[in-house]
Amino acid sequence: MTLHCGVRQKGDVTILDLSGLLSLGEPYASGPESGLVLREKVRELIESGQRKILLNLSGVRFVDSSGAGQLAGAYASARNHGAELKLLKPAFQVRTLLKVTKLDTLLDVMDDEEDAIQAFGKSAAAG
Repeated sequence: MTLHCGVRQKGDVTILDLSGLLSLGEPYASGPESGLVLREKVRELIESGQRKILLNLSGVRFVDSSGAGQLAGAYASARNHGAELKLLKPAFQVRTLLKVTKLDTLLDVMDDEEDAIQAFGKSAAAG
């Protein structure tokens, strides 16, 4: 099963609703995103001017080490271009992987969509 991606906008926050597997170079299943991997989609959003990106992981059932690398790459891409990236509702297995890889220390991991949206800009303002 490949990674599926829906894109929606809530105010100035772009939400990527992901579902499926985030693993070794899994392309999006079909549609205009066909052939892209997560970090490329994030880079595309940043290049189009999006600065607040929320990855909704509630539909992602599995992330392997390559998928963790994609999350890290997406985070690095966002940070290097002055954008923010947050994670929303990772499943237990995904949350465990984030802890083991220490990605949970880099990425804001939220459980409530409205709280996540409100949190954009706060970490940058505090720093």
